[in-house]
Amino acid sequence: MPGLFTIQNEFRYTIVRKIFEGGMGMVYEAEQHGARNFVKRIAIKVIRQHYASQQVFIENFIGEAKLVADLIHTNIVQTYHLGEARGVFFIAMELIRGVNLEQFVEKMEEKERRLPCELAVFITSRVARGLAYAHAKTDKDGKPLGIVHRDVSFKNIMIAFEGDVKLTDFGIAKARGLLQDNEGEVVAGKADYMSPEQADFQVTDKRSDIFSTGIVLAQLLVGHNIFKGESPEASRQKVLTMPIPDFRSIDPRIDDRLNQILQRTLARKLEDRYPSADELLYDLEHFIYCKGYGPTNETLGRYIRELFGQLTAEAISAAKGHTLVIERADKPGVVTGID
Repeated sequence: MPGLFTIQNEFRYTIVRKIFEGGMGMVYEAEQHGARNFVKRIAIKVIRQHYASQQVFIENFIGEAKLVADLIHTNIVQTYHLGEARGVFFIAMELIRGVNLEQFVEKMEEKERRLPCELAVFITSRVARGLAYAHAKTDKDGKPLGIVHRDVSFKNIMIAFEGDVKLTDFGIAKARGLLQDNEGEVVAGKADYMSPEQADFQVTDKRSDIFSTGIVLAQLLVGHNIFKGESPEASRQKVLTMPIPDFRSIDPRIDDRLNQILQRTLARKLEDRYPSADELLYDLEHFIYCKGYGPTNETLGRYIRELFGQLTAEAISAAKGHTLVIERADKPGVVTGID
């Protein structure tokens, strides 16, 4: 029966290497150790010390962990644990063996490759699947959480070498009761991936994420972000005012139907845009599967493995490990080895 017993245990992690370093935090690859030599490879996200002393960042870091804890979906990076030791907060989460879209596209440019049209649509459809799930998420009482990611961009979309597409980093997402938000007063997100309402300091809803997803699709197809300016402010102004092009004139592979999808996804008027990620997902999947067989995770996996070649596992395993020990909740934590 519930509450019959409580398990108290020690969590111990060995840091293997730094995966990513951003403005507000770092992500490490780590090993989680358990009983009888149990080892699981995970990722650990740690907030930078500079921000660790600012209460609003701490509360939003905790809020992000609580928000994504129940977002269990194949197209969203899963969170396992929120911990604290000696004032250092960290999130233990799913380790994705792969790259983000920015790294993916850089490798294609390096090898002078062009992403097949159907794979661009497939990747975007998996992002739409993850968003549809997040947007529909409710609390334990069945009330909608009103989740808006607000940072759908190349850096926050991962592709595993098996071909899975994963949306990550809900750090600036908004959701009822879980994250502090000054929407309407400040602009959050990457300027060249913002929706017009986001760039214009307006309150956003799930349709904002759809516009950002449209930017991702357009960039995968034509090879550049159409709203990228010389500065964040220039990008923001492009999002607000630049005419949406006829994509058929940019890339002859884009037919009438795909151009229609892009135009509706990037519609500035909310009433003209896709009302939900579900409807966008339907049109994207219909586009790639209506004639029969289309791309799958395996198709994308073969493509990305061939693109990147053999992984340098030797270099990864050669990295020195550091131990991060998180004691039981009733004991002081010990953290070592984080640079």
